[in-house]
Amino acid sequence: MPTDLDMHVVMDNASSHKTKLIRSRFAKRSRWHVHFTPTSSSWVNQVERFFALLSEQQIKRGAHRSVAELEAAITAYIKIRNAAPKPFRWTKSADAILASIERFCHRTLDTHAKRA
Repeated sequence: MPTDLDMHVVMDNASSHKTKLIRSRFAKRSRWHVHFTPTSSSWVNQVERFFALLSEQQIKRGAHRSVAELEAAITAYIKIRNAAPKPFRWTKSADAILASIERFCHRTLDTHAKRA
């Protein structure tokens, strides 16, 4: 990259990206700027969702007698999806996500209160 351009790096929120070593490495490079995706909305989640769909819609429905049959089933699934691609979209509103987090927090606090 030309040295006169700033570098913008987008990373998911994995804790490995926030270690002291990584932070200090970027701090020494003033033209490098790190941007983190929101928790639970990274591209990794979308990849995981794709594999879940592959598993649900193709792999679990078949009887694969060999690795070659399994590979052929996966390839067929990908070809069908790619013929009419649809992007993954986040469908929950911010309010729904915050409500889910609130329920989780209440369950966690209730569990810890019962243990005390």
